Amino acid sequence: MKQPSHTVTFLTRSGCGLCDRASAELARVCSDFDLEFETIDVDEVAPTRPELRAEFGDRVPVVLLDGREHSYWEVDEERLRADLAR
Repeated sequence: MKQPSHTVTFLTRSGCGLCDRASAELARVCSDFDLEFETIDVDEVAPTRPELRAEFGDRVPVVLLDGREHSYWEVDEERLRADLAR
């Protein structure tokens, strides 16, 4: 049976220690589901997508699942695994 397909996006910024740790956790979880995730630096994309930094800049790291905020500051691994299995 094929697992459901989801889009996972990771919002980060340079020099963010929490982001580095969350990225490693997210990579581990996503690999268990054969998923890749897109990483977006909210500061780098600010000239073309200022809404990302305005909305999420004070909460990075942020995990978006299917375009919706799933968690911030840390990966909620248990909840993410449950949601990815749906």
